[in-house]
Amino acid sequence: METAVLGGGCFWCLEAVFEQVQGVKSVTSGYCGGRQANPTYAEVCEGDTGHAEVVEIKFDPAQVSFQDLLKIFFAIHNPTTLNRQGDDIGTQYRSVIFSQSSEQERDAKHLIAELDRQQIWDAAIVTQVVPAQPFYPADEYHQQYFQKHPEQGYCAVVVGPKVSNFRRRFTPLLKPEHR
Repeated sequence: METAVLGGGCFWCLEAVFEQVQGVKSVTSGYCGGRQANPTYAEVCEGDTGHAEVVEIKFDPAQVSFQDLLKIFFAIHNPTTLNRQGDDIGTQYRSVIFSQSSEQERDAKHLIAELDRQQIWDAAIVTQVVPAQPFYPADEYHQQYFQKHPEQGYCAVVVGPKVSNFRRRFTPLLKPEHR
């Protein structure tokens, strides 16, 4: 098993997508990259802890590669907006990859350079690639939030469309029960 820690705005969006990927064994919403141990959701939302909302993904690299996870990551959020995803504004919503190894760092930087070369977006990618830092799980209330509350306003308007887009674009990477 390997671990990937990715931040691309609200962790509910990332979790809802990555839990459907073949080879992903678990996805945990939480916080990473800040100065405070065991921050609460309220503290992170204030923007003072330095943490980003992230997901910790445990995956089997024999079934899904880190590169495939990154391709999904860059397809489901806007990596060109600094400290922002849609209406979510602040450093806690930054686009960031906490590399767990030198290979992950290399792969992430290589893909970012390639995507910038392809000029898929109108602006350059601002996603940070930084070394691994302590990960702090969010409260149980935030785990599998979309799965438990698909009708909630944010889930219906923001998370649901991201999940649908992912499922259309990455059908071969879906777990069989999600195809």
